[in-house]
Amino acid sequence: MTNTITLLDIIEDTVVDGPGFRVSVYAAGCTHHCQGCHNPQSWNLRNGHPVSLDYIVAKITNNPFSNVTFSGGDPLFQVAGFTQLAKRLKIITSKNIWCYTGFRYEEIINSRRLSQILPYIDVLVDGRFDPAKRKEGLLFRGSSNQRLINVPASLRSEKVILWEYNPYPQYV
Repeated sequence: MTNTITLLDIIEDTVVDGPGFRVSVYAAGCTHHCQGCHNPQSWNLRNGHPVSLDYIVAKITNNPFSNVTFSGGDPLFQVAGFTQLAKRLKIITSKNIWCYTGFRYEEIINSRRLSQILPYIDVLVDGRFDPAKRKEGLLFRGSSNQRLINVPASLRSEKVILWEYNPYPQYV
């Protein structure tokens, strides 16, 4: 069992990594090396520092109004640690968890190692950033090839179900 994750930072009360206020956990390490990446310093694991899961859980649970986003780097570069973190958060909170990754959902679901995190993720933003498909105004992603995937619905239906944004769920 992993007790630490190598992180670049934890940012509280951000509104750019998913809907509403969020605590964003930025992983160190990424092998995708997307051209035009807004965070290339995240590629090298050595640019981060080890942080205990206990500390991260405490930081997130001390913020009662914010949901959670895993970003980076690529959290799936450290999938065992992020799976443990997500699992612990789901056990003790009702927080919604988003995860950004350069892997495609199809790659993740077909990998025993990568797919271990999926039962604990609510929305997966998948795919590498592609500067040729960059489009201003895209909701919570940088290029049009990236998808916002409703993971629980996708797991149930065994096909990709896109997440639909509804800022007023109480009126549905």
